[in-house]
Amino acid sequence: MSRPKVYVPNAIPDEAYRILAEHCDIRYRDTEDPVPDDEVLAGVRDADGLVIYSRVKVNQAVLDAAPRLRVVSNIAVGYDNLDIPALTRRGIVATNTPGVLTETTADLAFALLMAIARRVVEADRYVKSGRWDGWRPSLMVGRDVYGATIGVVGMGRIGQAVARRARGFDMRILYHNRSRNPQAEEALGAEYRPLDDLLREADFVVLLTPLTPETTRLIGARELALMKPDAYLINAARGPVVDESALIEALREGRIAGAALDVYEQEPVAPDNPLLQMDNVVTLPHIGSATKATRIAMAVTAARNMVTALAGEVPPNAVNPEAIRTRAQD
Repeated sequence: MSRPKVYVPNAIPDEAYRILAEHCDIRYRDTEDPVPDDEVLAGVRDADGLVIYSRVKVNQAVLDAAPRLRVVSNIAVGYDNLDIPALTRRGIVATNTPGVLTETTADLAFALLMAIARRVVEADRYVKSGRWDGWRPSLMVGRDVYGATIGVVGMGRIGQAVARRARGFDMRILYHNRSRNPQAEEALGAEYRPLDDLLREADFVVLLTPLTPETTRLIGARELALMKPDAYLINAARGPVVDESALIEALREGRIAGAALDVYEQEPVAPDNPLLQMDNVVTLPHIGSATKATRIAMAVTAARNMVTALAGEVPPNAVNPEAIRTRAQD
């Protein structure tokens, strides 16, 4: 009996590769460099499965080139890179890797909050530039985190993990979500707010929503104008959740105190992006889940999702389980 064929266009940890190799024939591109579109199209031509990071887009062109494709396993919790309706119509199961990156991403989100509040990155550059010529009481004065008000936009797994960290700093926790989360309210003392009210009240607004049509440019000029002039915006979700041009304008005009970003509308960021020149902006290269243990766990989860789905079973992290029914009906 022939084994299913899986295309893996970017390097994955050995632990995940071994799981796939035990059950599948692998076409493997052993590099972290971006994969050209034509190589993706060639790679999926006879593939039953596709294991990818979120920078690879699975769109109509990819699907048209992949008549045998049954499973797409995303090494990420978000899956805005996948055309889920098209996958479902074709009976192709899509999976993601939730849970394993929750605490790591929450650590990074809270690190961004701390860094922008206490001007950590700005102060580091100041020392390394040789400009520090002695102590002054006004030198690099920042904002207290302990006892401040945090507004979490997106109270899912990661949002709740950030809220748990905020409790350790005795912060007042506000949240906005598509639907109320009574569990978070009871366990974390979180207070639900409509988005506009959260923006008006919070000292730190932390974005942790998935990217959907509803959340694209969720934070624009109108929303930024609602924030307090001494408040900070932290985006650890997806770049297009924020209207970047509106954010740049708000920062230039001093309508908010600063921003800390791990994600951007266009990645990688262009060298002439004004955000890179602003002292009151912390910019990281999309490293929310970037610890060795977490990246291994994500890839292993993706490999197990793939093996399970190719065996005809429902994988534990299927984002469109109805695709299995679609395939069964064909």
